[in-house]
Amino acid sequence: MKYIQKAVELTLELEVDGIVTAPISKKSLHMAGYAWPGHTELLAELTGAREYAMMFVSRKIRVILCTIHTPLKDVPKKITKHTVLKTIRLAKKGAALLGIKDPEIAVAGLNPHAGESGVMGKEEVSSIIPAMKVVQREGIKVSGPYPPDVVFHKAVNNEFDMVVCMYHDQGLIPFKMLAFESGVNMTVGLPIIRTSPDHGTAFDIAWQNRADPSSMIEAIKLAAKLE
Repeated sequence: MKYIQKAVELTLELEVDGIVTAPISKKSLHMAGYAWPGHTELLAELTGAREYAMMFVSRKIRVILCTIHTPLKDVPKKITKHTVLKTIRLAKKGAALLGIKDPEIAVAGLNPHAGESGVMGKEEVSSIIPAMKVVQREGIKVSGPYPPDVVFHKAVNNEFDMVVCMYHDQGLIPFKMLAFESGVNMTVGLPIIRTSPDHGTAFDIAWQNRADPSSMIEAIKLAAKLE
């Protein structure tokens, strides 16, 4: 925890240009008396960021999350017009950081078949589509909501530059299936550069000389490219 706080301090004071964080154990963080559910929320509080999102980047696919470390049972009530609106805008900002000037952004639905016009869930009609209409008027190229079982296939086939996902595992399962060794997590919306490997602590293989450093290497390389 002290290392993270010091890294943020150095970055805010412009002594370094950014942070690449290694995985942390959320359980250990909680055992030490800290209540943050993960790095992202912690870094947001330390930097005073109000609107931020987790974005995952690889050569094959890019995803950004509307909700982060939220229990699945609590996700639907957090899918509001404001949350979706904020995340789409951050998706455009994140794409710009990667050098994509006019991104094609897809939005995944929350429910099976993207709700089937309200038959299988109301969140698409009540929150997701109204948010999309606002950003479309702002000139952002956004489409959807697409059924979650279709949108990632389209993204991998280069129909979209970014997929806005409603919850953690919706985005992370396809992302890690495609880019587990090379994926990078970056936080969009912070006043500092921050990247991280897309995996956890892997205590099961610690000290066995079996850990694959590829994701960490990619995180360092990406941080060096961002401005």
